[in-house]
Amino acid sequence: MSKAAIAAKEKLVDAFAEELKAAKAILVIDYLGLTVDEVTNMRKELRENDVKMKVIKNTYLRRAAKKAGIEGLEDTFVGPTAVIYTDNADDVTEPARIVSKYEDDFDVINIKGGMLEGKLTSKEEIKELASIPGREGLLSMLVSVLQAPVRDFAYAVKAVAESKDEDSAE
Repeated sequence: MSKAAIAAKEKLVDAFAEELKAAKAILVIDYLGLTVDEVTNMRKELRENDVKMKVIKNTYLRRAAKKAGIEGLEDTFVGPTAVIYTDNADDVTEPARIVSKYEDDFDVINIKGGMLEGKLTSKEEIKELASIPGREGLLSMLVSVLQAPVRDFAYAVKAVAESKDEDSAE
């Protein structure tokens, strides 16, 4: 192998290691068996949610993970592998939600494992994480909870006012 080819591969590994260092959530999946259209749709949905998907040789993945200081995922870098990750700290659950949805829809996707903010996570933990609403959903729930007492008070005031109107009409 030429020195230029080795240097190009090393550059690829270094670039991916930097992306992994910045990642807040990393999922490792086996996607073999999806059609081109299905993979394209999944990539599109991931991109729309600020999530990236890379398919890189397992040897490069191992090297990049080692350079990024990520330990424990080496066992998942076996067979057909795609790495799905995001550096968006606002919503680290988004990759899990999208991949989990695709795993439910297509039997061929298999979540091998992952890492969430530096902590190793199992497939079961990722599925649990996927069931948590996203940032927007949680904010919506919070607003609803905060509005409830005010809304209830307004209904009570309206009911009292209506009952006084009925009393004065009699």
